[in-house]
Amino acid sequence: MTQTPKLTFPEPPARPDEVPDFSNIKISEPGAVGIPDFGFEAKDGREYANGLIRVMDKDGNAVGPWAELIKDVSVDDLRQGMRDMLKMRAIDRRMITAQRQGKTSFYMQCTGEEAIGCGFQRQLDKGDMNFPTYRQQTLLIGADYPLRDLFGQLYSNELDPMEGRQLPVLHSARDYGFFTISGNLGTQYIQAVGWSMANALTGDGKIAAAWIGDGATASNDFHSALLCASVYQPPVILNIVNNQWAISTYTGVAAGKSRTYASRARGYGIPALRVDGNDYLAVVAVSKWAVERTRKGYGPLAIEWFTYRAAAHSTSDDPGAYRPKDEALSWPLGDPVERLKKHLISLGEWSEERHIQLEAELLDEVTSVQKEVEAHGTLVNEQRLSPTVMFKGVYADMPEHLKRQRQEMGA
Repeated sequence: MTQTPKLTFPEPPARPDEVPDFSNIKISEPGAVGIPDFGFEAKDGREYANGLIRVMDKDGNAVGPWAELIKDVSVDDLRQGMRDMLKMRAIDRRMITAQRQGKTSFYMQCTGEEAIGCGFQRQLDKGDMNFPTYRQQTLLIGADYPLRDLFGQLYSNELDPMEGRQLPVLHSARDYGFFTISGNLGTQYIQAVGWSMANALTGDGKIAAAWIGDGATASNDFHSALLCASVYQPPVILNIVNNQWAISTYTGVAAGKSRTYASRARGYGIPALRVDGNDYLAVVAVSKWAVERTRKGYGPLAIEWFTYRAAAHSTSDDPGAYRPKDEALSWPLGDPVERLKKHLISLGEWSEERHIQLEAELLDEVTSVQKEVEAHGTLVNEQRLSPTVMFKGVYADMPEHLKRQRQEMGA
């Protein structure tokens, strides 16, 4: 008996008019996945790529081997993590409002994913370089990037460090380990591998961290980067943020029949881990371990951060058109801020009152800087940059024809 060939299309957990359903997701128990040796190989790492590294249990307690790895992480460090995440949420809130008011053209939130970038960045050293995509502004917050510069770039006014040369949300901050974001998805992956290869040749001990979303793993650059990393074994951490959605397309379209994105790296001979990205303690533990492993010369490592994009893809997106409006509330791994709060309270080092107070303090801080920056120009209060700006930073010695054009402009 023969079957008629047919096409299939991966279906999301639920459509807008349906009840959210994540029952198909297999979640390891907290503490169930162990810590591999630094020298573990891809062929021996199935449990790490297909399981899920978790530290916090449902009561907020830290359990398992990865919890032991971060016993030297102080309560002050954890409170800093809470501060970073809440500051990021305050920025998201303010910028969404600003975009709706027409003050800037475009913004992308990272609500629900804050633990990943904030926790990872705090484990890096000065001189290490992130090669991010457009939803990793948490890396800048974790690097203590000045809010004045962050907002200046979002408004493209005279306080913009790049003087209007980039679209909003496409930041660049070399001194803070944040490589210029490219609007072409996937390119940063091969850039990270190339940069880490160059640094391995110089022997300066610095490492690279590549970042990509689940949707962009379907790009050619993702596979080219994995192949080069597999061949040359440079000091690079290949991060894959699986937030379940590529704009309005369910993650299953990019994943295909792969069990996990981490397992894809194993196909190239690159060892991989899969981590609960909404568990701040797990993020810190794995990031700390991964950075040490990479710096010691054990070669590339892939990490799939399993999380959920709670907000819209961008201010141009309406997620209610393709998923239930309350789906984020049903995400089985919860909210990273609430989970860290529960952990700190369980230690006797936090309270609901302190949490509310910190939220208010950070919102005041963010609002104050935002208003200061807005005074220098927005889309509804335009203050144009000097035309001379466009001639800067292109040539070491300006060609004669550009000199003439600049003179003709009176610049």
